[in-house]
Amino acid sequence: MEKQKICIVGGGLTGLITAITLSKLNNISIDLVSNFNNKTNIKSIRTTAVSQNNYDFLKKLNVVEYSKRQFWPCQEMKLYVQSDGEHFLEIFDIKKEEKNKKIFYMIENNILIKNMLKEINNCKTIKLTTQKKVSEISTSGFLRSIKFDETKNLNYNLIILCTGNNSNLTNTVFNNQSYGRSYEETSITTLINHDYCINNIAKQIFLDNSILALLPISNTKTSIVWTMKRNEINKPKRTLNSFIKKKIRKYTKDFYNNIKFVEKLEFKDVNFLIKKEYFKNRVLLFGEGLHQVHPLAGQGFNMILRDLMCLEKILKDNINLGLDIGNDDVLSEFSFKTKPRNFAYSMGIDLLKNSFSFKNKKISKVRNNVISGLNKSNFVKEVFYNLANEGFKF
Repeated sequence: MEKQKICIVGGGLTGLITAITLSKLNNISIDLVSNFNNKTNIKSIRTTAVSQNNYDFLKKLNVVEYSKRQFWPCQEMKLYVQSDGEHFLEIFDIKKEEKNKKIFYMIENNILIKNMLKEINNCKTIKLTTQKKVSEISTSGFLRSIKFDETKNLNYNLIILCTGNNSNLTNTVFNNQSYGRSYEETSITTLINHDYCINNIAKQIFLDNSILALLPISNTKTSIVWTMKRNEINKPKRTLNSFIKKKIRKYTKDFYNNIKFVEKLEFKDVNFLIKKEYFKNRVLLFGEGLHQVHPLAGQGFNMILRDLMCLEKILKDNINLGLDIGNDDVLSEFSFKTKPRNFAYSMGIDLLKNSFSFKNKKISKVRNNVISGLNKSNFVKEVFYNLANEGFKF
């Protein structure tokens, strides 16, 4: 049987992991158009949370190095709300102490990308192309054709766009049909060093007008992710950096000693997005182009990995039947299986986020009491864990 060809456009976490996963299929060749290569000096201070189920999936793909503890296990998650003054009130905690079952694992993005590039470099079925832009996607007989800059057109059974929602290519092909809005918030990320401690508890602090996450990545290093309303950080950059660092020291002093900022602050707008159309004529939209959720639940990349596992199974089944992997029936099956789950999951995270946006003290008190009541139920905690770990299964 002649090999079927896939082109994956986009070299972020989504594009890299999609190429690695699909390279395991039989009779497939992959062209990956990426802005990274194995010589790229990767600079990123962002981190990624990976659920236990998805961590096991990444292990099978050889992007987890056993010799180094790159994925840091978090066995407990605690939620806090702001109490009187500078004190916090713990309202919910969930814990997993089993050897092979954690709440989630944290990893620095630059390390994960390097691991993926190493695996891609050793894979004979992936051709990594850098420094090229897709200038046109057109129809060529039964296949789809891509033109890179001024080079000749190349034909593919399936084109997967991992270019995000803001790329011109995504908007050209899919006409920007989506349901979404801006949260009018900015996500601020940095890394801090601190004195040694048993650092295996992730903390989410719901302040009056912002959400502060403390995410361990070693016993002496923690990732800070703080989402704030844009109108509250409308300051000159130097003043803003000083203001935020001062606040971080204030809010983390009860958890860590001798805090030192080891990285600059990084800013990113926070949006909510659900794409209405998943595919069009052999072109599949994937990753953040399909869905973007608030970072408070740490589920963005986990949702992508769940979609990828579903896509891998569908393509594998159709390849075994000798079918064309880019036809509408195949891509319709992927859309049918993932769209309802992604919609429900995204709306659930949005509802959770909105529940912590109430400024009315009476409503906030009722909410806190409800969550504290749920904290007494091990059944409820297990349901929440399973949802965070594997998503919806319907």
